[in-house]
Amino acid sequence: MEKVTNGEVKRVVGVVCRRCKETYDPSSNAPSACRFHPSFFVCRRHDDQKRYYELGPNDPPYAAKFYDCCGAEDPSASGCTTSFHLSYDDA
Repeated sequence: MEKVTNGEVKRVVGVVCRRCKETYDPSSNAPSACRFHPSFFVCRRHDDQKRYYELGPNDPPYAAKFYDCCGAEDPSASGCTTSFHLSYDDA
């Protein structure tokens, strides 16, 4: 990854975010740069029992698949929370 500043080309090392798994430039990390789900994608009965979930042919009739944090049913749904990127090197 290269960054051009004032006509100079500088090599920038990309860092992988442990939340969203995207590569980012630490010098441009911002409070809303990372979009992620703070909880797991689960397959279980939903607590409210009032929502309809589309079940697959091999799912038991009571199962629901969703993110526990926001209820999104698509495993590839955009994250429901934003924050700074967090590298694997951060404590």
